Amino acid sequence: MTSDELKALVRTVPDFPSAGILFRDITTLVADPRGLAGAIAQLARLAPSDVAAVAGIEARGFIFGAALAAHLGCGFVPVRKAGKLPVPTIGVDYALEYGQARIEIDPTLIAAGRRVLLVDDLIATGGTALAAAQLLREAGAQCDHALFVIDLPELGGAARFRAAGLRADALIAFAGH
Repeated sequence: MTSDELKALVRTVPDFPSAGILFRDITTLVADPRGLAGAIAQLARLAPSDVAAVAGIEARGFIFGAALAAHLGCGFVPVRKAGKLPVPTIGVDYALEYGQARIEIDPTLIAAGRRVLLVDDLIATGGTALAAAQLLREAGAQCDHALFVIDLPELGGAARFRAAGLRADALIAFAGH
């Protein structure tokens, strides 16, 4: 499945969650069996060969991350919102456009020095992805690469990720935000 075919499966919802926003809804892509399989196959081609685990960012990163981990034959590490894991965690706070947020992981899921590939459905400003990479590194992972299904280049997230010395690849890009 080509990138253009994947892009055609993403529904655009105008004025959600607020006026002027074009929300890129991946539920139509994941509901399509060829679309989901095609996205995972393309992500797998971009993945480093020495990945020990895939970390997916809550919530839609779980969809692509878990499927990619299964495809690659490695484990999956969920990067959760604060308070969602039932075990001791480590976390990092990061800035949102209008406030703060926190993400957490179970550090016992990270093998020190092993490569962990970060995956999410979309990169916008990059704040969450940068925080997740930082958190995985604090847990001892080698995390220097992230894969996204969608990039919104005008919001600068992938550029911020690369400016921090990290590799960011996306399957498709949409103009606007």
